[in-house]
Amino acid sequence: GRGKSAPFLDQDRQKHWAKLFNQLDLNKDGHIDILELRAGLAGQGLTRGSLEKTGDTNHDGVLDFEEFIHYLHNHEKQLKLMFRHLDRNNDGKIDAAEIQVYLRTIGVNISLEDATKILLSMDKDGTMTVDWNEWRDHFLFNPLNNMEDVARYWKRSMILDTGEQLTVPDDFSVEDRKSGLAWRHLMAGAIAGSVSRTGTAPLDRLKVFRQVHSSSDFKGNVLKGFQYMLKEGGPWSLWRGNGINVLKIAPETAVKFTAYEQCCFVPLHLVSRFVLFKIILYKSLLPRVV
Repeated sequence: GRGKSAPFLDQDRQKHWAKLFNQLDLNKDGHIDILELRAGLAGQGLTRGSLEKTGDTNHDGVLDFEEFIHYLHNHEKQLKLMFRHLDRNNDGKIDAAEIQVYLRTIGVNISLEDATKILLSMDKDGTMTVDWNEWRDHFLFNPLNNMEDVARYWKRSMILDTGEQLTVPDDFSVEDRKSGLAWRHLMAGAIAGSVSRTGTAPLDRLKVFRQVHSSSDFKGNVLKGFQYMLKEGGPWSLWRGNGINVLKIAPETAVKFTAYEQCCFVPLHLVSRFVLFKIILYKSLLPRVV
């Protein structure tokens, strides 16, 4: 029960965690079940499966108070190690420069402005630094196990400005590939490209029609061009050849992502010089794919 809380908890933390437990224990029966996890943790940034897997030590389908504080205690220890890893000057605070330096060491080259955006998402008191309490509270209900998880979380939750309106593909980790995330991204891109190509196929047909027929052969405007194609082949003629365009989207997308991924395997001391080249290379591929 709650009166038998673990001895390692100080009084303030015990009160804080008891308050969190009470917020999740909607029916006040001393346990947190699946429905309560769904309702309570949806807004906390934690998936139901993650806490169940980590905290439900006796696998009875519910979390009692002892299991709940055991999970939070272990998670706080992990968060403390991550905080110390980021706090390179050991002043008890994390600033934007430290975030930038760490991300660069793992090959994510961002500007100080982007690092500041990440910092501001955690900085609650407006000091432009993140102390241990802010770091802990921000990630308390986010099941991150190491700094690589933190970097992946930042990459996917923040919109980082690369200076261009480009959609650069994610750098997929080994874990992402094993989980099928890379393939899901590929399929999502292929489906989106198919819908886009199909929707704009009549305009592509009109473009080709105007290129083939010179101004001396056809002196009509855009509307007359569509009317001519409809008269010549009916409504389906507007999508003539679109099937081939749709079929080639998946291999095109695969080639684009593979080329980008291969460009990422560069020694760290060359990363700063290579980032611009990667963006230029990707931009050169962009007009050829959707």
